[in-house]
Amino acid sequence: MRLRRILPAAGAATALVAGVLAAVTLPAAAATTGCSVTYTVQSQWPGGFTANVGITNLGSAVTSWTLTFDFPSTSQKVNQGWSATWAQSGARVTATSMSWNGSLGTGASTSIGFTGVSSGTNPVPTAFSLNGTVCTGSVTPPTSSPTSAPPSTPPPDSGPAPELKVSGKKIVTADGRAYRLLGVSRSSGEFACVQGKGLWDSGPVDQASVDAMKTWNIRAVRIPLNEECWLGVNGSPSGAAYQQGVKEYVDLLVANGLNVILDLHWTWGAYTTGPDWHCTDEHATCQKPAPDARYAPQFWTGVANAFKGNDAVVFDLFNEPYPEIASDWNKTAGWQCLRDGGTCTGIAYEVAGMQDLVDAVRATGATNMLMIGGLEWTNDMREWLAYKPVDPLNNIAASWHAYSFNACANETCWDSQIAPLAQQVPVVLGEFGQDNCAFDYMQRLVTWADAHDMGYLAWTWNPWGCTSGAVLIKDWSGTPEPGVGEGFKAHLLTQSPYV
Repeated sequence: MRLRRILPAAGAATALVAGVLAAVTLPAAAATTGCSVTYTVQSQWPGGFTANVGITNLGSAVTSWTLTFDFPSTSQKVNQGWSATWAQSGARVTATSMSWNGSLGTGASTSIGFTGVSSGTNPVPTAFSLNGTVCTGSVTPPTSSPTSAPPSTPPPDSGPAPELKVSGKKIVTADGRAYRLLGVSRSSGEFACVQGKGLWDSGPVDQASVDAMKTWNIRAVRIPLNEECWLGVNGSPSGAAYQQGVKEYVDLLVANGLNVILDLHWTWGAYTTGPDWHCTDEHATCQKPAPDARYAPQFWTGVANAFKGNDAVVFDLFNEPYPEIASDWNKTAGWQCLRDGGTCTGIAYEVAGMQDLVDAVRATGATNMLMIGGLEWTNDMREWLAYKPVDPLNNIAASWHAYSFNACANETCWDSQIAPLAQQVPVVLGEFGQDNCAFDYMQRLVTWADAHDMGYLAWTWNPWGCTSGAVLIKDWSGTPEPGVGEGFKAHLLTQSPYV
């Protein structure tokens, strides 16, 4: 997340503070028609809360639906929601299906959610209706009230990180359990070696630093890399020394139960002719619009050979593509360039397409799960499925980035562009953050992602001082930055990677 173009943000932010989970279930009576609803208060703080609503259709199949319920208190209001069109009149709340989740067969389920405001107590609704049919049954009260204080969650499970693969629209472990990648990016492996700062920018990569991550309930770490340093073309350390440093850190993380995502972040190739040409150095010193054919396939051949047989390690094939910028925002040309590579409009060097990189990894025999991004710094995922490269193992997840300054930065966009994709393939929020060191936008995003069983990795686990960007920690001991760090840590402590 370095040197990116800022795009206009959309939507207003809502201040949220993470808290412990408390669920309220409204079971349906045994009948040939009806529905069941699970209403879960995910977090609560003075003046507000977030809630998830699970819906199961127990009647005949429907092609669209409307859920209604009444708030018990006049102070309770829906502020903004996701995965449905929300409205409120008096105490009555109405949630109407979207185009992508309207079809519910008998026994089928979907999940929606919202942020709300309240004062005093926050009682749960006691009656729900789906398309006019009452979901009957008694309410099971929560065993404890939600609170803004984080729970006492144990560190990651003992033992090594699980091996992962794609199964349908989920990421699963070797024993078939659905799993989310929840954690942080640990930056510096992409830039330190070409800036004379060593491999990890003087930051520790020892057991104590991993233990600090575990106190946040971090289960995955994304490590940006530099292809020239890996291949020994440029930088210091480079070649074998760089490779060994990466291997040792990856092995330490995996042994401690943390999955690793290796990300090709900075690459070779001068970009001097496009409308956004800030990255003019041909060396791997900044974020290029697309990977290069000269070194990127070699990089992935080397990385795949180094880590094949260890499927706890995931390969994120290229950080944040933006080849459409070079063709004056021609999205069709951008998607074709991203998948197929070759000679791309406005890019002077020969591009390695995602298909080239998939082929390079699989040619080694590596079975590791792959992540592939989209356009516009991988914030635009609309044509991802149409341009998905062929993988003989069908082991590819979509890599999505969502910052507060990106174009797709609110629930309406996430519902219309990301949720339909997540119904087809796993989507991993590989980077996210906001530009003011607060946590309001990020809380909205992780709450939405939780409702869609989506993993996410925040930028960044580096103590750079948060003055205008997403910096999570004040020191390598894991002391959280006020706002962004405190909020994300509190939220992670409420989460399990198992779905």
